[in-house]
Amino acid sequence: MSANSFDARSTLQVGDESYEIFRLDKVEGSARLPYSLKVLLENLLRTEDGANITADHISALSNWDSQAQPSQEIQFTPARVIMQDFTGVPCVVDLATMREAVKELGGDPAKINPLAPAELVIDHSVIADKFGTNDAFAQNVELEYGRNKERYQFLRWGQTAFDEFKVVPPGTGIVHQVNIEHLARTVMVRGGQAYPDTLVGTDSHTTMVNGLGVLGWGVGGIEAEAAMLGQPVSMLIPRVVGFKLTGSLPTGTTATDLVLTITEMLRKHGVVGKFVEFYGEGVSSIPLANRATIGNMSPEFGSTAAIFPIDGETINYLKLTGRSEQQLALVEAYAKEQGLWLDPAAEPEFSEKLELDLATVVPSIAGPKRPQDRIVLSEAAEKFAQDVRAYAPVADLDEAGIESFPASDAPAVSNGVPTKPTAVIAPDGSQYEIDHGAVTVAAITSCTNTSNPYVMVAAALVAKKAVEKGLTRKPWVKTTLAPGSKVVMDYYDRAGLTPYLDKLGFNLVGYGCTTCIGNSGPLPEEVSKAVNEADLAVTSVLSGNRNFEGRINPDVKMNYLASPPLVVAYAIAGSMKVDITKDALGIDQDGNPVHLKDIWPSEKEVEEVVASSIGQEMFNTSYADVFAGDAQWQALPVPTGNTFEWDPESTYVRKPPYFEGLTMDPAPVEDIAAARVLAKLGDSVTTDHISPAGAIKADTPAGKYLTEHGVERRDFNSYGSRRGNHEVMIRGTFANIRLRNQIAPGTEGGFTRDFTRAAEGDGEAPVSFIYDASQNYQAAGTPLVILAGKEYGSGSSRDWAAKGTALLGVKAVVAESYERIHRSNLIGMGVLPLQFPEGATAESLGLTGEETYHITGVTALNEGGIPETVKVKARDDRGGEVAFDAKVRIDTPGEADYYRNGGIMQYVLRSLIRK
Repeated sequence: MSANSFDARSTLQVGDESYEIFRLDKVEGSARLPYSLKVLLENLLRTEDGANITADHISALSNWDSQAQPSQEIQFTPARVIMQDFTGVPCVVDLATMREAVKELGGDPAKINPLAPAELVIDHSVIADKFGTNDAFAQNVELEYGRNKERYQFLRWGQTAFDEFKVVPPGTGIVHQVNIEHLARTVMVRGGQAYPDTLVGTDSHTTMVNGLGVLGWGVGGIEAEAAMLGQPVSMLIPRVVGFKLTGSLPTGTTATDLVLTITEMLRKHGVVGKFVEFYGEGVSSIPLANRATIGNMSPEFGSTAAIFPIDGETINYLKLTGRSEQQLALVEAYAKEQGLWLDPAAEPEFSEKLELDLATVVPSIAGPKRPQDRIVLSEAAEKFAQDVRAYAPVADLDEAGIESFPASDAPAVSNGVPTKPTAVIAPDGSQYEIDHGAVTVAAITSCTNTSNPYVMVAAALVAKKAVEKGLTRKPWVKTTLAPGSKVVMDYYDRAGLTPYLDKLGFNLVGYGCTTCIGNSGPLPEEVSKAVNEADLAVTSVLSGNRNFEGRINPDVKMNYLASPPLVVAYAIAGSMKVDITKDALGIDQDGNPVHLKDIWPSEKEVEEVVASSIGQEMFNTSYADVFAGDAQWQALPVPTGNTFEWDPESTYVRKPPYFEGLTMDPAPVEDIAAARVLAKLGDSVTTDHISPAGAIKADTPAGKYLTEHGVERRDFNSYGSRRGNHEVMIRGTFANIRLRNQIAPGTEGGFTRDFTRAAEGDGEAPVSFIYDASQNYQAAGTPLVILAGKEYGSGSSRDWAAKGTALLGVKAVVAESYERIHRSNLIGMGVLPLQFPEGATAESLGLTGEETYHITGVTALNEGGIPETVKVKARDDRGGEVAFDAKVRIDTPGEADYYRNGGIMQYVLRSLIRK
């Protein structure tokens, strides 16, 4: 029950139903707040308990100073939690382990139970092994069940053992699209109350639902677990960036072009840790699908959330996707009653403002390794020619600029672009050549775009027109189609477009997150062999949101984000060297060149197909029994009982060690003495570099572990599928093939130097796998630290980036700056995030990573406060010392409590037992 200090409790009558609401207009100053802060204000009014959430917190939010730097902490209580299976399985593993820990401490295991709706969508486990055939989907699903049976049985146990926990089975769709099409309420109804639908999710792209006016964002799995168990999310009242939209998109541009433009603008402006809110008369011209596309990319531009207020377009989409008439009426009535309905002419108060005339958007792609690096499509071939030099070095140039070849095997150059034509012999005996820039993966992949029927229909129409002109994809291109929900294939079938996609090789491979997370599957063997033997810088083009190095496919060095219709075009062109705005994509049946403009559909064509092919009944049918699953899902044997029976032979699901030796009272926080550096890293090290992802190689610590446990190489599966086994995940932490650890120069991948072995041989610390060195350091009782540059931990909200770091024995990270989620996750795992002094770097301080580190002043946390800085002293083996004051990046009292308890899970567990 709310303390109701502002007398805000009231009722709202909608049709025959009456709902309890908490009126925002009872709080002075609420009307001037941006939409997103109004949602937070309602949250505080409803959950005010006089202890964690007080009248002072409500007043602080209503008196928000738009120009102030965030300093006031509030407690946000999300209405629900959403998970995908890669990040969700470890959550359920941890909850199962917590039940046992509670039991061992004399408590009631049933206390470990979600207190708010928690929904998990299995969407990250399908791998595009098979492609280009009519049975690719069936084969991939069969392989998926074969690989993931243990995990799926475990999730089915969770569905029966935990209240308020539901699982959407595999083969249904991607979590974000299932969320906006079915799970999102927009206005929540629970216990007779109506209130804004809010959430946190274990995937950074949870923000896709912001397009529906639902406030939510990605958190680490450990934060999500706490939210499931009733812990509010501690946060500072954020700055809110108003992004004004005017005009409308010009013909020939897509939602992808718009979102890449917005991503570039907001990255340049700087919105990390801030809310972004869209307003202005241009919002009305943005279809809901486009809003969802923009919301989805919030992590790419760095904001916590990127939200659109509720308006008539929101209601239309909720109606299209099958929400009930009562729900539609409630959403509209509630939004208008609470001042949450969009006024296109309003100018709300914001901390900062940007503006974009939609008419200025031009066709674009982004790459070759970051989503914010937008490239105007007409300049893409030229930009590739420049960028490829970093991946396929050209011959040296003499002073006169003449190409010189100091070695017989120096790479050749054609018009300034490296070239190395390499023969490939296909299984049928045919032969072709590939070169640097060859598009080896063309993927219409889930997430950003497949929720958007306009770009999906445009892609199919490009395929139709191309097939009608006799064009085909190039033989070296792996083409895949992985829609975000079954509805996509329904409207493709209804419009008669599926055969044309199939003809170009864009057969359905699965419903789920495939290429974007590294589940692209292997390239054809003959292509992979040629790429690796010639060390070619080949490319991928995908309609996703992530294109970081080493993420998409181990054979592919350069990755480009593009709209679905451009993905089809690049599959036909076959190379990034082709300027698809000018050059011919191919030759038609009559020998005439075919250009992109010849197969690009008009806006009218797209709209006609969308209008005639998509209806409410599709959504009603697809989601009629969404939690039931197919025959394979229902046939899985389901374990029973309140606590899980761990299989000691399982290589997928194992009991983690987080609570071993746990006592009711935490030990005092200690300073860090005589620590060694496990890794010294540069700028923009992402959670992809840190957290295990993609394929598991046989000669790595993780591969060796699986081999020792009797797993055949063909059954290794991916790191993501084995997230429920900490033994595999620790061995893959910091093992990304593109990681460059500066204390092991000349290496790429999960390597470091092991100073416990410095006495061997010539006295130099030998290069070692990071995991192996970690084990030696922990056996010697040596704590570890990480040194890093700017934007440390950007990327997906991967809790294993923090879990793996902690389990490797890392006690502190010292970076120039952090991504929001990863910094929070480090604290949640008991790792201390520190920041170099303003303007200082490891290089400017002369740190090599070979020193011994002493961090003092940490014990001040035992006194209840948060020290502003701690003293770091780095001593080398010649007696030299570098000392500096590192900023403590524990930003809130709640985070300090988590750190003092050794982590968020330990804090929550102790709190629940004491209740």
